[in-house]
Amino acid sequence: MDRRSFITGAGALAAAGVAGPFAGVAQAGVNGGLRPGPGYGPLLPVPDERDGVVRLHLPQGFKYRSFNAAGEAFTEGSTTPGRHDGMAAFHGRRGHAILVRNHEVNGPVGAFGDPAKAYDPAAGGGTATLEVTRYGEVIRSGPSLNGTMMNCSGGPMPWGAWVTCEETVNGPDVGNDFSGGDNSKLAQKHGYIFEVPTDRRASAQPIRSAGRFAHESVAFDPGSGALFLSEDNFAFPSGFYRYLPPKHPMAARRLLDGGRLQMLAVKGEPNKDLSVGQQPGASYKVTWVDIDDPDPTFTGTPSNDTAIQAVGLQGRAKGAAGFSRLEGAIFHHGTIYFVSTQGGATAPGDTPPSGFGKGRGQVWAYETWSNTLKLVYESPGSTVLDLPDNVTTSNRGTLVLCEDGGGDNYLRGLTRKGEIFDFSRLAAVPGDSGAEFAGSSFGPGGHTLYVNVQSSQGRSFAIWGPWHRGGF
Repeated sequence: MDRRSFITGAGALAAAGVAGPFAGVAQAGVNGGLRPGPGYGPLLPVPDERDGVVRLHLPQGFKYRSFNAAGEAFTEGSTTPGRHDGMAAFHGRRGHAILVRNHEVNGPVGAFGDPAKAYDPAAGGGTATLEVTRYGEVIRSGPSLNGTMMNCSGGPMPWGAWVTCEETVNGPDVGNDFSGGDNSKLAQKHGYIFEVPTDRRASAQPIRSAGRFAHESVAFDPGSGALFLSEDNFAFPSGFYRYLPPKHPMAARRLLDGGRLQMLAVKGEPNKDLSVGQQPGASYKVTWVDIDDPDPTFTGTPSNDTAIQAVGLQGRAKGAAGFSRLEGAIFHHGTIYFVSTQGGATAPGDTPPSGFGKGRGQVWAYETWSNTLKLVYESPGSTVLDLPDNVTTSNRGTLVLCEDGGGDNYLRGLTRKGEIFDFSRLAAVPGDSGAEFAGSSFGPGGHTLYVNVQSSQGRSFAIWGPWHRGGF
């Protein structure tokens, strides 16, 4: 990727007055209900090329290999942690992929890898970087950022980096979170984004001006140089933010601290509640409000519930909109696509999920060139789409959605026409009913879809096969 091609593409789309390859998707809700898409046929149990164990159900003709499971050794020598989550694939040598992968480990459980290099020696999350073949064979692997916490998702940057997100505000200045871990053991404040280069270890320096809140994902707009940030505040309204760095990252070749954080608001409708069911084809003109104190330090050790709302409440005091659990985000042809995991209305026959938001998921599109927010898709029920989480795009412009539901979990495709189809079902993980798909990303040339299973027994997968037969 290079800055010229990104900016030229975005500019051409703006001049044409369209939203790029996903223009049709943004109108998908007009027809409502289920629109079966161009899938690949029935899902069948497929043995893992690694050891013959059935871990995924896939269409006929597809194969996969799992690799770098929790508890296994990195080639660097230390032990792989669990909770594999967000991930991106970058071009490597000889057609290999460079994967930068999050580990969403919470609590003061101690850093994996070398604690002397950790941002916070007490915290157990971070990222790993791996070089793998198109068939999931590991060439090298090891920690690239350690001592962070609850690294959920993030986003790839075109200068060759992954930005990873902490989905927490834990720290020695904040009361314990839902897990009951002792925050007094932490040496640093958490709740930040960190840049992880693909070719070396991260500096472990947080971008504090990009906010201290329950970060989930990042999507970069190369035209403006802005980073768009999603917030997954489980029990409370979540916001959609943008961070404006002090220098365009494509010129700086890295992400600089010291910029400005803003939060999305709907023009003429202060504090618009976008978590509820929307009219098909809903569209809103938006504006952005400044966050005056993006990096709060707390006194008196407030409760975690109080601290985790501190940044969002600043935006809502100025009229910012509220969403339900914003998770995955991806930039594509001038548009940021992002997922509201529990957004929408409760469908007949469904039980509302716990937490803030009573639906089974929404997909939104923010057009950077028109400053317009559009509803892409709202789940008509849990059997069609159940709590979408991470998101990426295929070469054909189809969204790949990782589910986070309570029953069977699927990888699903959402086409530009709003058609939805099943691509993979996760086989039960023994002893972990909450296992879920995460971190999907196509590798160089689109030959392989890399994806994780987030679990205490987490692992990564390489999937390949006849992509041309269906919607991806």
